[in-house]
Amino acid sequence: MYSSKENVNILTALLVKHGINHAVVCPGSRNAPIVHNLNECPAITCHPASDERSAAFYALGMAQATDNAVAVCVTSGTALLNVAPAVAEAYYQHQAIIVIAADRPQQWIDQLDGQTLPQPDALGRFVGKAVTLPEPTNDEERWYCNRLVNEALIEATDEVAKPVLINVPISEPLFSFDTTALPDERHIVRSRPATDYCSLHKQLIEGMMKAQRPMIVFGQANPNHYDRSGVDYLFGHVIVLHEQLSSFPHISHFDEVLSKYADDDTLLPDFIIHVGDAIVSKRLRHFLRRANNAVTWRISPSGKVEDSFMNLCGIVVGDEEFVLQALNDKLRYINISRPAAEYRRRWLRLLSAASRHADLYVPQFSQMAAVKELESQIRDVSSGMADAFAKPVTVHYANSSAIRLANIYAQHHVWCNRGVNGIEGSLSTAAGFSVVSGEMVVCVIGDLSFFYDQNALWNKCLYKGSHRGNLRILLLNNGCGGIFSQLPGLEHSSAAASLVAAAHNTTAEGICRQNGVEYLVACDTEELPKAIRHLLTADSSRPILLEVVTSAAADRRAIDDYYSTLSLAT
Repeated sequence: MYSSKENVNILTALLVKHGINHAVVCPGSRNAPIVHNLNECPAITCHPASDERSAAFYALGMAQATDNAVAVCVTSGTALLNVAPAVAEAYYQHQAIIVIAADRPQQWIDQLDGQTLPQPDALGRFVGKAVTLPEPTNDEERWYCNRLVNEALIEATDEVAKPVLINVPISEPLFSFDTTALPDERHIVRSRPATDYCSLHKQLIEGMMKAQRPMIVFGQANPNHYDRSGVDYLFGHVIVLHEQLSSFPHISHFDEVLSKYADDDTLLPDFIIHVGDAIVSKRLRHFLRRANNAVTWRISPSGKVEDSFMNLCGIVVGDEEFVLQALNDKLRYINISRPAAEYRRRWLRLLSAASRHADLYVPQFSQMAAVKELESQIRDVSSGMADAFAKPVTVHYANSSAIRLANIYAQHHVWCNRGVNGIEGSLSTAAGFSVVSGEMVVCVIGDLSFFYDQNALWNKCLYKGSHRGNLRILLLNNGCGGIFSQLPGLEHSSAAASLVAAAHNTTAEGICRQNGVEYLVACDTEELPKAIRHLLTADSSRPILLEVVTSAAADRRAIDDYYSTLSLAT
């Protein structure tokens, strides 16, 4: 029988799946549940040692002899500090020691309770990874615990081996052993193919071949880093979902599809390849997290465990473009299954219907109408249909409502600070881009983001040099943080308008006058097209700003009406 502690059982199961066969165990009460599990587990041989400093060096010697990672398990408190000399030695020898330290619950650290000290960072830079496991009470915490153990063990057993610390808080009672079997935990693997990518991980190839509902999901990506020409077969046979932060020229209106079909299990993939970084759509993230049985592979240059959809099973470390090209070449002469082909056709029919709706829907005067008009005119400028000032156009969108509107209307790559999704700095980022770029840079930004970052315009770089006048700003001003009106339940708070959404009556005119920026304003449907045309085509030696003044209520109605009138009948 195994311990009743879920984090201990998850840890034990994954030690086995990652091939750990030896553990040096030290005496103690807090680590007794871990020691019990290691002793119960047939795949692991336990070696006792009373002195923690000596125990860790024993583990080092075993790692040297077996050329495999070895665990050393200690109790809480100063016991952990005693392994530091061996861990430091292992770090510089590139040997994998997995330090498993029992810990007291977080609330008792620094409270004069016995054997308590801050353990998570106790071994400092001499470990490649240090994690502290939760004591799970729900499925999300179990997923988190599983992910943390996988992250630590992947680092320990990497090609460049290194020691790691797994800190395991254990609440009392400690000595309950009533679990009949270890859980079947998800084992995340990390593969580093040969530099020519001719040998991709076998499970990745076989998974794609066997999948009946395969899907590729693209997050944010630098458009200069991708060439689609080498993946024509792959993208022509597998459904690809992406946002405009990736580098696809067309729009993938999956958010609209999921607004109607989020609960349709037949649309869920059974095999996912995840490429790129951030994904704006909360609908997509929640939808893919429902695919509990899907096999997800992440293609990543860093090799980090980034489990956005909570079903990651493997990581291919390498350049995304080259890995996809290698996968494309391997699958080119293999017939895609009939269910996979039908799955792709169904998604394409729904996406096509959503795209038609976006094209035909005419929003009332609102931020949505402004972005639709801007993107329509950008297409005219880019295609040479407009009398444009002869520069290509790059578009930066600020966070919140702006980037979500981009995913409805922008038929080109957009830049956006989605690393941590902050509203600060969006204007400064676009301004900096314009200073060194030969392109016209259009920044689409909401009022709170703009006023927060107004000092971006207080910079002489924008008014001198060969690129002065490159920056154009479409300011969407509805007098508040409009996206907060779309959060169900917030309307019941008396603080919603003034404190949460930061309602205001500020305009950008004074800021523009102060900084020498040409100022335009549009307050209705008639003024909007002409003002945007000037914004995009005027030859100017200084930045130009167009402020589109709307109301939060009109903006909310436009979005609500867009989704409520959506029909995906094909």
